[in-house]
Amino acid sequence: MKYYSRRWVKPEHLNPVNTLFGGQLLSWIDEEAAIFASCQMKSNFHVTKIISEINFLTPARQGDVLEFGLEVIHMGLTSITIACHVRNKESGLAVVSIDKIVFVNLDAQGKPTPHGIKSLAA
Repeated sequence: MKYYSRRWVKPEHLNPVNTLFGGQLLSWIDEEAAIFASCQMKSNFHVTKIISEINFLTPARQGDVLEFGLEVIHMGLTSITIACHVRNKESGLAVVSIDKIVFVNLDAQGKPTPHGIKSLAA
């Protein structure tokens, strides 16, 4: 898995127990994965369809730098499935793991449509 980007945990990202708010992390993951999917599918018109089980492994704290690892698991005709792992850059500890995020490419009417890359199964 390659780690493509980093985010710095700042005070405004913390929950009442002074760790990274899970919703903030999920927002970052969805954005990072959508950009990654766009690059892989050669498409800018896609939506998140599924985010599988989210496994929060260790907390992130103010000042931590998080790295976002993304990997293509499956390429369909109209969709792409990605795995995402987030780790603490300094300690290397896993912060969160998501085995499956599915994006679907859409046409102008919002219907699934083939994206710019041929299926890996073809």
